[in-house]
Amino acid sequence: MPKKSTIASLADEQAAPGGAAAVDKAITVLAAFRSGDKVLSVTELAERTRLYKSTVLRVLASLAHGRLVQKTADGLWGLGPEVARLASVYSASFSLEDLVLPEMRALTERTGESVAFHVRQGDQRLVLYRVDSPQLLRDHVRAGDLLPLDRGAGGRVLMACAGAKGRLYDQVRRDGYVMVTGDRVPGLVGVSAPVWNAAHELVGALTLTAPEQRMQPWFVDALRHSAQTLTGQLGGG
Repeated sequence: MPKKSTIASLADEQAAPGGAAAVDKAITVLAAFRSGDKVLSVTELAERTRLYKSTVLRVLASLAHGRLVQKTADGLWGLGPEVARLASVYSASFSLEDLVLPEMRALTERTGESVAFHVRQGDQRLVLYRVDSPQLLRDHVRAGDLLPLDRGAGGRVLMACAGAKGRLYDQVRRDGYVMVTGDRVPGLVGVSAPVWNAAHELVGALTLTAPEQRMQPWFVDALRHSAQTLTGQLGGG
C-alpha cells in the first residue's frame, strides 16, 4: 500500500460536508479538465487533483462506465458524451432571460449605469435585454433596438468574436473585453465582454454604458466579472 501523502488532495480540501469521498474524488477529476483541454494523461490528472495515479485510474474506470469520460487509442482521457448530454439538459432547464436579467440588474445596482445584452442580427446588433440607469443623463436605448455592428462596444465584441480583422479586434480577442469612448455616441463610454456557453459558442455581448464624466475604472472589472459569471452559469469556461 502506498505511503499516505502529506499533501492533501483537492478532494480532501474541497470535500462536501456529509458527502461521499469517492464522489468528491470523481468531481475533482472531472473538474481537472479546463478550457482548451481535449485529452489529458493519467499523470496530468494526478498532478491537477493531487490524487495517486492508482486512485485516478479507479475513478476514471467508474466515470468511463457512466460515459462521463472516454479513453483514446493512445491511452489519454477526454470528456465523454454524457457530459454533453447533461450540458444540453442544463441549458434547456432555464430561459436566457431568467439568467441574464438578474445579473444585469445587479450590475446596474452596483454601478448606477445602464447595462445591455447584445446579439448579432445580420449586419446589425440587437439590444436583446436592457436595464436603464436610474440617472437622467444616460444612453437612451431600448430593448428591441437595432444598432450598428461596427460602432459601439457591444458591436466591437460581436465582430471580434466572429473573427473580424484589425488591430482593435485583435486586442479584443487578447484582452477578452473592449472599452471605447465616443465610438457610437460622442461623450459616451462603453465597456463590453463576451458571454459564452458550454460549447464555447458566443451567446452575446454584455455591455455597460456611461457618460464619460461618470465612468470609473472599476466599472471595467465589474462588467467583466458579470460576463464571466454568466459564462460560468451557461457552462462556459
